[in-house]
Amino acid sequence: MNRPTHGTLHHVEIWLPDLDRALASLGWLLATLGYAVSQSWDTGRSWALGPTYLVLEQSPALTADRHDRHRPGLNHLAFHVEDATAVEKLAVDAAQHGWRLMFPEFHPHAGGSQHYAAYLENDDGFQVELVAMNPSERT
Repeated sequence: MNRPTHGTLHHVEIWLPDLDRALASLGWLLATLGYAVSQSWDTGRSWALGPTYLVLEQSPALTADRHDRHRPGLNHLAFHVEDATAVEKLAVDAAQHGWRLMFPEFHPHAGGSQHYAAYLENDDGFQVELVAMNPSERT
């Protein structure tokens, strides 16, 4: 049995105001990145990739109707992608799925000159970073 490395992230659960809207943006992105739906219920979905999974759930206990990455808590999720070409393709395709490119004047180096990434935000205020994997990171 392959056990996850001690300390590896187990899961992330994200509460959101509108499940259908989240499925159109975050669901599309997770599927495109290789995550597979592992659970589905009326108010949520769970996507798994290896030992890690992400849960998107519409909760009646929300205290706001939009995520604010500037408040304490989650700022963004960052995902490895294969290379710069994959970053660009995802950034272009994401626009058709409820995402907008953040910091377009600095794209693709908004994280610094040695960091190739696309920063995207969806209609609910959630941000993701799609990071091109450097050749030295491939094992």
